[in-house]
Amino acid sequence: MKILNHIKSETDNVNDDIYDYSYSNHVMNYKSMIKGFNENLYSIFNQHYKSLDISLSIKNLFSGEIVNKSENRAALHHAYRDMFAEKKHNFLPQDFLKSCAIDIEACINLKEVLIKKGIKNIVTIGIGGSYEGPKLLIESLISKTKQNFNNIFLTGPDVEELSEKVESLEQNQTFFIISSKSFSTEETLQGMTLAKKWLELKCNFDDHFIAVTSYAKKAKEFGFKSKNIISFPIEVGGRYSIWSPIALSAILELGDFFKDFLIGGSEADHHFLNDKKYKKFIKLISFSDIWHSNFLDKQIRVVLPYCWKMRSFSNYVQQLEMESIGKKPNSTLFKNTGQLIFGGFAPVGQHSYFQLLHQGSAEICADIITIEENKEKNKLLFAQSQVQSSLFSMGKNEYLNTDEQINGNVPTNLFTLKTLSPRSLGYLIATWEHRTFITAKMLEINPFDQYGVIAGKNFVKKYLENYGG
Repeated sequence: MKILNHIKSETDNVNDDIYDYSYSNHVMNYKSMIKGFNENLYSIFNQHYKSLDISLSIKNLFSGEIVNKSENRAALHHAYRDMFAEKKHNFLPQDFLKSCAIDIEACINLKEVLIKKGIKNIVTIGIGGSYEGPKLLIESLISKTKQNFNNIFLTGPDVEELSEKVESLEQNQTFFIISSKSFSTEETLQGMTLAKKWLELKCNFDDHFIAVTSYAKKAKEFGFKSKNIISFPIEVGGRYSIWSPIALSAILELGDFFKDFLIGGSEADHHFLNDKKYKKFIKLISFSDIWHSNFLDKQIRVVLPYCWKMRSFSNYVQQLEMESIGKKPNSTLFKNTGQLIFGGFAPVGQHSYFQLLHQGSAEICADIITIEENKEKNKLLFAQSQVQSSLFSMGKNEYLNTDEQINGNVPTNLFTLKTLSPRSLGYLIATWEHRTFITAKMLEINPFDQYGVIAGKNFVKKYLENYGG
């Protein structure tokens, strides 16, 4: 409890000075604009980090040790990031990495097969990570005018969704990807059943459906042949599966550029394992997240991309963080769970909920993501990101009357990507995973299970059984 008392004492004595910490490399710049969180607090949190031996937890993660204790599994999403990298971490067996590489190459090669078949529409049916991951990649990295296919995403639970998005398409030009790790997700199975019924009016199921899953046996029970199943390891969690064949629709668009996305993630991993400055940057973000939530009652964080192509990034990290660390902490020091995340394309937010962020009473934090090349390409967008990060952190009262005062005092992290590319996006997402992992370890939470989600699945099955669903 000595550490807890030190944190409380330091918190009671913080001032309004901005902890102006920065980190920079060839991919991104980071700037912390946080009042009160200083080197003393960092050192106290870091002492607890060392007492929990989180450096060993990081090594165990990348070594393929069992880190998902409740499900008795390793967490191997990072393996896909290592396959094509120059600096391999060499913690995992080479035959395993080779099998992952074969999975990705099979996905890349499928593009030409589909084009020869005359496929113009790719419909991905999935929810959670099976939806958010590939959708983010396509929106962020592929121009509409350069797409190989018309990409459509269905979540599955509402029959109107299929009617609105699919029924006007030509069956013989449409290909369905059924993305489900477990192949038991009710929403996905319903979407698949409806799509199959629609397609089989004119076409053969085997020519127009493929399953991406960790449970090939279950896919076969639904009529999929082995040639129409792409598997990935059970040790890859849904919200971490963007690196795997779950991203099939995006891989069909990106082709070999998907390897650059993986390489970007691997580069962040390499820094996480070997670069002290990078690790301090990640720890600072994680420590301050915990501090704000537990000691300043700032349990809400808004994630704001100032980039239209990254408009779904907030939704992506919402699942990543809230599904990973949205659980009761086992820590004796920290009682609050991970923060509540929301957001969206920032300029839209400026004309709606920013009103509450700037002048309301809610205690919040903010992550702002911007692109450096927009200094020249999109000056307004870049200017907005700089101005808003300053208004959030410091407020602004000069030249304003009483009714116009800006509160400030919103702890703000500013992430500036040099450019938006497969490599930089891979680096940013892996960085966010590292942030989430350290936060989970500090809270003594398993970031790889999601029993709160599973409960919903199980009880809806019971409901349907009982009421004739």
